[in-house]
Amino acid sequence: MKWLQKCFPMGSRSLIFGVHQFLWHPYTVYRAWKSLYGRPNWREFICIIIHDWGYWNSPNMDGPEGRRHPETGARIARWLLGQEYGDLVLYHSRHYARQLGIPPSKLCWADKLSVIYEPKWFYLLRAKLSGEIHEYRINGKHEFGLDRSHSEWFDWLQGELVKLAEAKRGDAIPYQFERG
Repeated sequence: MKWLQKCFPMGSRSLIFGVHQFLWHPYTVYRAWKSLYGRPNWREFICIIIHDWGYWNSPNMDGPEGRRHPETGARIARWLLGQEYGDLVLYHSRHYARQLGIPPSKLCWADKLSVIYEPKWFYLLRAKLSGEIHEYRINGKHEFGLDRSHSEWFDWLQGELVKLAEAKRGDAIPYQFERG
Protein backbone atom coordinates (compact mmCIF):
# COMPACT_ATOMS: atom_id res chain seq x y z
CA MET A 1 0.00 0.00 0.00
CA LYS A 2 2.93 2.37 0.69
CA TRP A 3 4.07 1.99 -2.93
CA LEU A 4 0.63 3.13 -4.09
CA GLN A 5 0.82 6.22 -1.88
CA LYS A 6 4.32 6.98 -3.17
CA CYS A 7 3.54 6.41 -6.87
CA PHE A 8 0.04 7.88 -6.69
CA PRO A 9 -0.27 10.39 -3.84
CA MET A 10 -3.74 11.25 -2.56
CA GLY A 11 -4.10 14.36 -4.73
CA SER A 12 -3.19 12.48 -7.90
CA ARG A 13 -5.66 9.71 -7.08
CA SER A 14 -8.32 12.36 -6.45
CA LEU A 15 -7.76 13.90 -9.88
CA ILE A 16 -7.58 10.58 -11.73
CA PHE A 17 -10.48 8.69 -10.16
CA GLY A 18 -11.45 10.39 -6.90
CA VAL A 19 -13.62 13.24 -5.71
CA HIS A 20 -11.84 15.81 -7.92
CA GLN A 21 -11.82 13.58 -11.01
CA PHE A 22 -10.57 15.80 -13.83
CA LEU A 23 -13.62 15.33 -16.08
CA TRP A 24 -16.52 14.73 -13.69
CA HIS A 25 -15.78 17.36 -11.03
CA PRO A 26 -15.50 20.26 -13.53
CA TYR A 27 -18.79 19.08 -15.05
CA THR A 28 -20.56 19.32 -11.67
CA VAL A 29 -18.92 22.69 -10.95
CA TYR A 30 -20.06 23.91 -14.37
CA ARG A 31 -23.63 22.87 -13.56
CA ALA A 32 -23.47 24.63 -10.20
CA TRP A 33 -21.98 27.78 -11.80
CA LYS A 34 -24.77 27.79 -14.35
CA SER A 35 -27.41 27.53 -11.62
CA LEU A 36 -25.81 30.33 -9.58
CA TYR A 37 -24.68 32.78 -12.27
CA GLY A 38 -25.82 31.58 -15.69
CA ARG A 39 -23.56 30.20 -18.39
CA PRO A 40 -19.86 30.90 -17.73
CA ASN A 41 -17.85 32.74 -20.36
CA TRP A 42 -15.01 30.78 -21.98
CA ARG A 43 -12.42 32.13 -19.54
CA GLU A 44 -14.52 31.16 -16.54
CA PHE A 45 -15.03 27.75 -18.14
CA ILE A 46 -11.24 27.27 -18.37
CA CYS A 47 -10.97 28.23 -14.69
CA ILE A 48 -13.64 25.67 -13.78
CA ILE A 49 -11.59 23.00 -15.55
CA ILE A 50 -8.18 23.86 -14.02
CA HIS A 51 -9.10 25.07 -10.53
CA ASP A 52 -8.08 21.86 -8.72
CA TRP A 53 -5.08 20.82 -10.83
CA GLY A 54 -2.81 21.78 -7.95
CA TYR A 55 -3.79 18.61 -6.13
CA TRP A 56 -1.51 16.69 -8.49
CA ASN A 57 1.23 15.01 -6.41
CA SER A 58 -0.19 16.36 -3.14
CA PRO A 59 0.09 13.77 -0.36
CA ASN A 60 -3.12 15.09 1.23
CA MET A 61 -6.23 17.10 0.48
CA ASP A 62 -6.56 19.39 3.50
CA GLY A 63 -3.04 19.28 4.94
CA PRO A 64 -0.33 21.86 4.30
CA GLU A 65 0.31 20.70 0.72
CA GLY A 66 -3.35 20.22 -0.19
CA ARG A 67 -4.29 23.67 1.10
CA ARG A 68 -1.87 25.18 -1.44
CA HIS A 69 -3.57 23.46 -4.38
CA PRO A 70 -5.18 26.68 -5.76
CA GLU A 71 -1.74 28.13 -6.56
CA THR A 72 -1.13 25.89 -9.59
CA GLY A 73 -4.44 26.58 -11.29
CA ALA A 74 -4.10 30.29 -10.47
CA ARG A 75 -0.65 30.44 -12.10
CA ILE A 76 -2.02 28.76 -15.21
CA ALA A 77 -5.08 31.04 -15.30
CA ARG A 78 -2.94 34.19 -14.86
CA TRP A 79 -0.60 33.09 -17.63
CA LEU A 80 -3.43 32.22 -20.04
CA LEU A 81 -6.17 34.65 -19.06
CA GLY A 82 -4.82 37.42 -16.83
CA GLN A 83 -4.85 38.44 -13.19
CA GLU A 84 -8.64 38.52 -12.76
CA TYR A 85 -8.97 34.86 -13.70
CA GLY A 86 -5.93 33.86 -11.69
CA ASP A 87 -7.65 35.39 -8.68
CA LEU A 88 -10.90 33.60 -9.54
CA VAL A 89 -9.04 30.30 -9.24
CA LEU A 90 -6.82 31.23 -6.29
CA TYR A 91 -9.72 32.40 -4.15
CA HIS A 92 -11.94 29.42 -4.87
CA SER A 93 -10.34 28.16 -1.67
CA ARG A 94 -11.95 29.63 1.45
CA HIS A 95 -8.75 28.92 3.33
CA TYR A 96 -6.62 30.78 0.81
CA ALA A 97 -8.99 33.73 0.60
CA ARG A 98 -9.23 33.98 4.37
CA GLN A 99 -5.48 33.80 4.80
CA LEU A 100 -5.11 36.84 2.53
CA GLY A 101 -8.15 38.69 3.87
CA ILE A 102 -9.97 38.48 0.52
CA PRO A 103 -13.58 37.31 0.04
CA PRO A 104 -13.81 33.92 -1.68
CA SER A 105 -14.41 34.08 -5.43
CA LYS A 106 -17.54 33.10 -7.33
CA LEU A 107 -15.82 29.84 -8.17
CA CYS A 108 -15.76 28.93 -4.47
CA TRP A 109 -19.55 28.90 -4.28
CA ALA A 110 -19.97 26.92 -7.50
CA ASP A 111 -17.35 24.45 -6.25
CA LYS A 112 -19.25 23.97 -2.98
CA LEU A 113 -22.67 23.77 -4.62
CA SER A 114 -21.41 21.20 -7.14
CA VAL A 115 -22.06 18.49 -4.56
CA ILE A 116 -25.80 18.67 -5.31
CA TYR A 117 -25.02 17.32 -8.79
CA GLU A 118 -23.20 14.32 -7.33
CA PRO A 119 -25.08 11.04 -7.13
CA LYS A 120 -24.30 9.82 -3.62
CA TRP A 121 -23.23 6.36 -4.75
CA PHE A 122 -20.83 7.81 -7.34
CA TYR A 123 -19.25 10.34 -4.97
CA LEU A 124 -18.77 7.71 -2.26
CA LEU A 125 -17.34 5.19 -4.73
CA ARG A 126 -14.73 7.70 -5.90
CA ALA A 127 -13.97 8.87 -2.34
CA LYS A 128 -13.44 5.27 -1.20
CA LEU A 129 -11.35 4.24 -4.24
CA SER A 130 -9.01 7.21 -3.84
CA GLY A 131 -8.87 6.93 -0.04
CA GLU A 132 -9.97 10.55 0.38
CA ILE A 133 -12.97 9.57 2.45
CA HIS A 134 -10.73 8.68 5.40
CA GLU A 135 -9.07 12.10 5.45
CA TYR A 136 -12.39 13.91 5.01
CA ARG A 137 -14.09 11.91 7.75
CA ILE A 138 -11.21 12.38 10.21
CA ASN A 139 -11.06 16.12 9.46
CA GLY A 140 -14.79 16.43 10.09
CA LYS A 141 -14.97 14.24 13.19
CA HIS A 142 -15.68 17.18 15.50
CA GLU A 143 -18.62 18.30 13.38
CA PHE A 144 -20.12 14.94 12.46
CA GLY A 145 -18.32 12.16 14.30
CA LEU A 146 -16.92 8.90 13.00
CA ASP A 147 -19.55 6.47 14.22
CA ARG A 148 -22.13 6.92 11.46
CA SER A 149 -22.12 5.53 7.93
CA HIS A 150 -20.45 7.10 4.93
CA SER A 151 -23.91 7.55 3.44
CA GLU A 152 -25.08 9.58 6.45
CA TRP A 153 -21.86 11.58 6.34
CA PHE A 154 -22.42 12.40 2.66
CA ASP A 155 -25.97 13.62 3.40
CA TRP A 156 -24.62 15.83 6.18
CA LEU A 157 -21.74 17.11 4.01
CA GLN A 158 -24.06 17.88 1.13
CA GLY A 159 -26.31 19.90 3.45
CA GLU A 160 -23.37 21.84 4.90
CA LEU A 161 -21.92 22.68 1.48
CA VAL A 162 -25.29 23.80 0.14
CA LYS A 163 -25.70 26.10 3.18
CA LEU A 164 -22.24 27.49 2.52
CA ALA A 165 -22.93 28.11 -1.18
CA GLU A 166 -26.25 29.76 -0.40
CA ALA A 167 -24.73 32.00 2.29
CA LYS A 168 -21.75 32.91 0.06
CA ARG A 169 -19.75 33.71 3.17
CA GLY A 170 -16.37 32.17 3.86
CA ASP A 171 -17.14 31.91 7.57
CA ALA A 172 -20.58 30.30 7.27
CA ILE A 173 -19.18 26.82 7.96
CA PRO A 174 -16.14 26.30 10.23
CA TYR A 175 -12.77 25.39 8.77
CA GLN A 176 -12.30 21.77 9.75
CA PHE A 177 -8.52 21.72 9.90
CA GLU A 178 -8.37 24.56 12.45
CA ARG A 179 -9.70 22.41 15.28
CA GLY A 180 -7.24 21.46 17.99
